[in-house]
Amino acid sequence: MSRWEPNTRGRLEQVALELYLERGFERTTVAEITARAGLTERTFFRHFADKREVLFAGSVLLRDLCVGAIAEAPEDVAPIDAVFAALRAAADGMQERQESVRRRQVVIDANSELQERELIKLAALSAAMTEALVRRGVSELAARVTAEAGMAVFKIAFERWVGARELELPRVLRECFDALRDVTAGG
Repeated sequence: MSRWEPNTRGRLEQVALELYLERGFERTTVAEITARAGLTERTFFRHFADKREVLFAGSVLLRDLCVGAIAEAPEDVAPIDAVFAALRAAADGMQERQESVRRRQVVIDANSELQERELIKLAALSAAMTEALVRRGVSELAARVTAEAGMAVFKIAFERWVGARELELPRVLRECFDALRDVTAGG
């Protein structure tokens, strides 16, 4: 085995997801993941703290993407539109990787521990977006309400998208944000 393997992290993620779907998350071991990937357990632990992190490794990138989109939104944009821009950027990336995102969700939906971890990830994302809005001059209360409302809309859009192959996540997200606007405008 060579000392350097190209795209090692990606291979580990792909193999782990395949095994989680085949055997179940609980019954899959790190040893099985690394054996199928042709790598060592030591290599696995250089990339991931544990086998859960294979599914959540993109959390930091997602947070940075959303926080960056809020920071880059024009100054005159309403806070909810800055949040929509952030979540739209996330939706675009997920749409590009739709099959692996949907497969990942199947694994998460089958395990309560992973569902809990997903909720923690979403709460951290909401908190990061709240902080980004506060840095834009939005009051703490308004920033938190806006970020939480945006996350609620995103979760609904994501659930609809995962359940229907013919839908595109950015479009479903737009429809859900439009529904929120209609409701809050008294429509």
